[in-house]
Amino acid sequence: MWRLLVDLYRSERKWLFYAVCFHIVKHSGVWLAPILTAAIINVITMPQQHSLTELWLYAAILVFVYVQNIPTNYAFAYFLGIATRNLEATLRLKIVTQLQQLSMSYFHRNSAGSLQSKLLRDVETVEQMTKALMEIIPITVATITAASVMTAIRAPWFLVFFLVTVPAAVVLNRLIRQPLEERNRAFRISIEEMSSRLTEMIRLIPITRAHGIEQTEIRLLQHQLEQVKAAGLQLDRTNGFFAAGAWVTFRLFDVLCLVTAAFVVYRGLMPITVGDVVMLTGFFSTLTNAVSQFLSMVPLLSKGVEAVRSIREVLDSPDIEQNTGKVWLRQVHGHFVFQDVSFAYSDKSGVSIQDVSFEVKPGETIAIVGHSGAGKSTLLNLIIGFLRPTSGQILLDGQHVNMLDLRSYRQFLSVVTQNTVLFNGTIRDNITYGIPTVTPDLLQKVLIEAHVADFVADLPQGLDTLIGEDGAQLSGGQRQRLSIARALIRNPRILILDEATSSLDSESEVLIQQALNKLVTDRTTFIVAHRLSTIQKANRILVMEQGRIVETGTHEELVHRERVYARLYGFTPEGHSA
Repeated sequence: MWRLLVDLYRSERKWLFYAVCFHIVKHSGVWLAPILTAAIINVITMPQQHSLTELWLYAAILVFVYVQNIPTNYAFAYFLGIATRNLEATLRLKIVTQLQQLSMSYFHRNSAGSLQSKLLRDVETVEQMTKALMEIIPITVATITAASVMTAIRAPWFLVFFLVTVPAAVVLNRLIRQPLEERNRAFRISIEEMSSRLTEMIRLIPITRAHGIEQTEIRLLQHQLEQVKAAGLQLDRTNGFFAAGAWVTFRLFDVLCLVTAAFVVYRGLMPITVGDVVMLTGFFSTLTNAVSQFLSMVPLLSKGVEAVRSIREVLDSPDIEQNTGKVWLRQVHGHFVFQDVSFAYSDKSGVSIQDVSFEVKPGETIAIVGHSGAGKSTLLNLIIGFLRPTSGQILLDGQHVNMLDLRSYRQFLSVVTQNTVLFNGTIRDNITYGIPTVTPDLLQKVLIEAHVADFVADLPQGLDTLIGEDGAQLSGGQRQRLSIARALIRNPRILILDEATSSLDSESEVLIQQALNKLVTDRTTFIVAHRLSTIQKANRILVMEQGRIVETGTHEELVHRERVYARLYGFTPEGHSA
């Protein structure tokens, strides 16, 4: 866990070093003030040994020590800000980069809300912890060092009081560390669960409103909020008790130090002046304040450690799609061979795909049909490379898919799904997503072929119209046509259509079917659909049941066989749809 922080701090060591140096200079008044105050008191109490000039000199130095805090504090904040903001950006980039490399199964196991909490809240906590470390630890060390040296010179026996604070701080830290870690972990988990539930609630708002169950959703989220509140209160109580206990302990040490020093002077037990008493008690008070500040940072440090642990759950996840060192494809023809392919999900009983074998030649269109749960989606995920076969092998253009860099393969692939995935940007941005340059002629051609141009022309800003999150400003059919346009503009060699026309009305379906007929030409295409109009022109139809291919053939061949396919689509023995 600490290796991550060390690596991050090492990358910003120059800025952190500058920040620490200015911070120490800025706080020089903390240990110089007792010395100068003691000198001024000695001038007043022993006028026969000192002149008034010394008073003005010490006062001028004291004023300078305090005033220099302004420029040095600015420099400290400037350099620390550079370091922490760089660290924050670097850490978030590490998380984002790792998320882009993790397998799809990882995202099935972890909610978007939980991952968002790690990226935002946990990184912010690490940043806050870093600032606290840089502000308190260097000053604590410098203060202890300066106070110890000056005390050793003027009254060595007084160091005994300094030594008392160390075991006291250690004992307090050990007493509170484990409860704090437990409270912080519970609070962090409750925040992630709440974030996940909130994300789900927002996504379900259309369904919630449609069924009039707003109060049910409010109660569910209220329960989650109560859990967050309970965990937060436990954490606050623990922090409050610890802070008060540390403050009282060190203030009692201050009183003991002051009374002891005063008693020594009163009895004349040691040759120290009134100014020395002020200096020694001032040093000790400064020392206890520094240690107290350090201990007050323990809750934040504990919270930061838990945030680092949370972030490492992502960064150290072994569930990564392994592409390093594999073959980078420069071209794809689209020739697939499935040889006895089986796949089973690790968290489910049974096999999802079993002993599937078929060949697809470049340019062929293959339809995949079957009842829900037959294995169609799993087969598509194997084709895309989101899943790896448990047994058997998949060949692409004669090469084993496991030996390929799937990132290069997917550059030749486009996917249009039933649930259109759009983002809050313009129509132009959504269509050209991931393509650096698109000529106006190509864009216009795609708009026409996908039948997007007709409704874009009626929009106020045309292609530059913002469509809202997930395309909320568009109808279902318009969103689906936009998704198809995005596939068209990539000019893929392999096309996957997963219920691509399911969101379209009859009129839109006719238009899109015309576009799809152009799109599938000379491309290897896999289609999952329930509408006959989408699949009946396929070169071959694979009929699946319980993870196996039970029938293969053209639409006409399968209808005349009067078996699974014919029953699935309700064809009568005469070949008519029932």
